[in-house]
Amino acid sequence: MTTRSSPAEEHRWVAAVFTDRVRGTTHPAWDNPAPVDGWKARDVVRHLLEWFPAFLESGSGVRLPAGPSVDDDPVRAWTVHSDGVQALLDDPATPSRTLSNRHVGELPLDQAIDRFYTADVFMHTWDLARATGQDEKLDPVKCAELLAGMREHEPAIRTSGQYGPRVEVPEDADVQTKLLGFIGRRP
Repeated sequence: MTTRSSPAEEHRWVAAVFTDRVRGTTHPAWDNPAPVDGWKARDVVRHLLEWFPAFLESGSGVRLPAGPSVDDDPVRAWTVHSDGVQALLDDPATPSRTLSNRHVGELPLDQAIDRFYTADVFMHTWDLARATGQDEKLDPVKCAELLAGMREHEPAIRTSGQYGPRVEVPEDADVQTKLLGFIGRRP
């Protein structure tokens, strides 16, 4: 994989992989435990559908379309949400818009989506795959890119409460295992 040339292309690629895992989840597997303490598989989707729309609306005034609840139809809930994010990123006006947030400052809207949301979808792909017994392999180039960026901001990441404590992995572990350990997962 090579880094996509735009936040819209990056989201299209990352969301497609996550969508495959969503569509590949059988009905009873939605209640399987997920790698995040206290979460079930459906909570991985719920997390993305709950935090991001609020973050987006409070920082930019953009409201995403709402689908059914994750409890009623997790596949449709994800599809409506993901399609709404993609439409926003495909809008030629989006790069000229700004997201303002007291924790991150002001960023071009498309870059803020890429940095905070698309990266989150990428990492949670592993959580959903692990919970539902699907392919857990993540793109190693993207893993390395995220890990390098996150290491630079580790003190802020650790104090944010959004990541678990680092899980130690062997020095010679592959980059996916290193990323998962960094964010507090037990690969």
